[in-house]
Amino acid sequence: MLVGPTLKQLVTEYDGKVRLVIKNVPYQERKYAIDAALASLAAQEQGKYWEMHERLIERSPEFARESLVAYARDLGLDVKQFTRSMDSAANGKSLERDLKLGDTLRVYETPTFFINGKKISGPRPYSYLKKVIDEELNNAKQ
Repeated sequence: MLVGPTLKQLVTEYDGKVRLVIKNVPYQERKYAIDAALASLAAQEQGKYWEMHERLIERSPEFARESLVAYARDLGLDVKQFTRSMDSAANGKSLERDLKLGDTLRVYETPTFFINGKKISGPRPYSYLKKVIDEELNNAKQ
């Protein structure tokens, strides 16, 4: 199940009622997972976060640097800017902050969602996440 389309649908449906915040917490024991997260951040700088995210899921576990650069090229990204961004200290610090937050929140599974502080681990269908959001919105009205 691709999470991206589900999240896009929820954000569109609940426009102005929900806020999507993405933190990258790659599984550190998985080879190249950090590089894949940095590739997503670099693609985000060129407005192609979701496209890169979906490409990485489709091509998993092909996350060697050469593969990531090829994905960027296929997505029409400026490859020089992409590689500079992947290697930037800013993206490294951003990822480090996300990893620390993941440790604090005990995020051990991808994806993990937090809806008003409720932790939901693992991929969930649209209907499940919609139900939780509706419950939280109803509770907020009371």
